[in-house]
Amino acid sequence: MGKPAKKGCDFRRFVKNNWLLLATVAAVVLGIVTGVLVREYSQLSSLDKFYFAFPGEILMRMLKLIILPLIISSMITGVAALDSNISGKIGLRAVMYYFCTTISAVILGIVLVMSIKPGVSQKMDAMGRVGSTPEVSTVDALLDLIRNMFPENLVQACFEQYKTTREEVESTGEPVTNLTEESVTAAMTTTVAKNTTKEYQVVGSYSEGMNVLGLIVFCLVFGIVIGKMGEKGQILVDFFNALSDATMKIVQIIMCYMPLGILFLIAGKIIEVEDWEIFRKLGLYMATVLSGLAIHSIIILPLIYFIVVRKNPFRFAMGMAQALLTALMISSSSATLPITFRCAEEENKVDKRITRFVLPVGATINMDGTALYEAVAAVFIAQLNNLDLSIGQIITISVTATAASIGAAGVPQAGLVTMVIVLGAVGLPAEDVTLIIAVDWLLDRFRTVVNVLGDAFGTGIVEKLSRKELEQMDVSSEVNIVNPFALESTILDNENSETKKSYINGGFAVDKSDTISFTQTSQF
Repeated sequence: MGKPAKKGCDFRRFVKNNWLLLATVAAVVLGIVTGVLVREYSQLSSLDKFYFAFPGEILMRMLKLIILPLIISSMITGVAALDSNISGKIGLRAVMYYFCTTISAVILGIVLVMSIKPGVSQKMDAMGRVGSTPEVSTVDALLDLIRNMFPENLVQACFEQYKTTREEVESTGEPVTNLTEESVTAAMTTTVAKNTTKEYQVVGSYSEGMNVLGLIVFCLVFGIVIGKMGEKGQILVDFFNALSDATMKIVQIIMCYMPLGILFLIAGKIIEVEDWEIFRKLGLYMATVLSGLAIHSIIILPLIYFIVVRKNPFRFAMGMAQALLTALMISSSSATLPITFRCAEEENKVDKRITRFVLPVGATINMDGTALYEAVAAVFIAQLNNLDLSIGQIITISVTATAASIGAAGVPQAGLVTMVIVLGAVGLPAEDVTLIIAVDWLLDRFRTVVNVLGDAFGTGIVEKLSRKELEQMDVSSEVNIVNPFALESTILDNENSETKKSYINGGFAVDKSDTISFTQTSQF
């Protein structure tokens, strides 16, 4: 009689501990069913569809609202808590992990698309083009990436990022006189070039969207500076610690609304899809991308985690289930960041000094799923154009896809913009990106899951590799005790001092009456 009661108790405990995850899964299923039924048995106008998806829009706005205070507070406190040498080592390990996983994702994608050849048997005319092609120059995009790392206005960086565009200008061909023999060839070449080529001027402007990369760079430097200021900087560290804790409490409130928001988010997206036939036409291409994402997330990333950490990677992944499910629904690694923090710190018990440093950077530059998708899409479009790629072009696609994924913003469908860069690098027509826009919204969700999972595994791996440095920091912070009797006698026995004169050193206040009080607050 005791065993069934125990099983029932275990079941209730499981439901109590995982109610939010179970409610989110139920919301996903219910959202799919609701979307299909509403699509089949009702005729909603465009305005009705917009109103129907309103609860899902509220969820997205809530999550985006919390990104800014979360990134600022987590980065500053994470870096300030680390010694500059230790933070440098942790940063180097994180970047090396990001680079290795991104390269492996690109190579995997190219191997799959060259083996399956989804575009060989397809006809480009049957695909159908959707939308317009974004105008992107490879050089300008990379320079904009560097420019945004150093925003000229920190407040403006919270809601806008810098972007340059090329505008064609008419060249005024002035006659060249007084030519010497040495300058004739150069002048003729210049004249011919002016007659046959177009001249452009670069015009800069600000576009809507948070400049996350610029904020991260500033917070990184700011955290290092206040970390080295000692007691003077401690008040700022305490402030951002409190801000981080308050932000995570707000995240917990948002998560109570999440199942309802996800239900309408999914149902609304299903209702909006007009052409289901395109999924059949691009089925082999979608299967190639999804196969690559599955192999990378189920085999490669867990294998790297297991080799380094020597723990069960799937148990770690289960701890990230809420974040992965959220990423699947909202297709934004930046908007998923608050949930990723909560799962990594509370479910998987990763050190906060690691998560606060690694996760914001990873959500910005570590895009394994995006890199794999762009490599597959570039080769797929080349196959549609009956173009046989050389080894050099394949290498170019690999390098460009890796670099472009770093510059991709952590927002829905940012990969389409960087996709144009990859196509331009190998001479493929940029307008062909419109062939895959129709299915990009679906693939974007799955590659966002891979991006978030890669960031999560990165925290566990970097924590394991940095265990020695973290333990040294723990020991040094605990043993940083000053013997009050070893202080100079002039401090304690000064005749002109007040009745109680205090001396602050190493977090302890020592006064003339030999009273000791601990004044240093915990980092976390």
